[in-house]
Amino acid sequence: DMARKDDLTPENLPIQKQAPEPAHEEAQEPEFALTEEEAQRAMEFFRQEQNLFAGTLAGLVAAVTGAAIWAAVTVATEYQIGWMAVGIGFLVGVAVRQVGKGVDQVFGIVGAVMALLGCVLGNVFTVAYFIAGQTGTPLTEVLAQIDVDTLLELLASTFQVMDLLFYAMAVYFGYRYAFRELTMDDFNRALGRAL
Repeated sequence: DMARKDDLTPENLPIQKQAPEPAHEEAQEPEFALTEEEAQRAMEFFRQEQNLFAGTLAGLVAAVTGAAIWAAVTVATEYQIGWMAVGIGFLVGVAVRQVGKGVDQVFGIVGAVMALLGCVLGNVFTVAYFIAGQTGTPLTEVLAQIDVDTLLELLASTFQVMDLLFYAMAVYFGYRYAFRELTMDDFNRALGRAL
């Protein structure tokens, strides 16, 4: 099987199983294929470049940032916009990908977990803001007083069935976008080919 360079992802490596067909007379975009041995060598090279700790940290920062934006929008509009969860998933996934440069599945799992965390935090920040406003307590103090039981109670009290759909979408996008996008140039560099 041959794969175009646009299709290069860790899940869809362009491995050449047989000799390529002769080129057509017409000018076409060149196709890119690897032998199984080249694919394995390239993936080992990419694994040496990935950084799970940095990717996780970037995902956490993105999740907290996304949660703060979600809370700010919800407070400003007094309406919870479920699509914000999709934005958090995308933001987290891209952060994990850019910083972690991951090709292994664990990066997708980190992206998914951090995206879900961002959604939960978005709800917590929003509820904490309204509690702070009603009680006259500083927001930081309200957040500091939230323990696991209180957190579960808050989430249960604000939960709607549609939240499941939006959370699932956030998890999907957090997973989907967490992987490094590999190009033909990346493979050429990994294999020491002239660019």
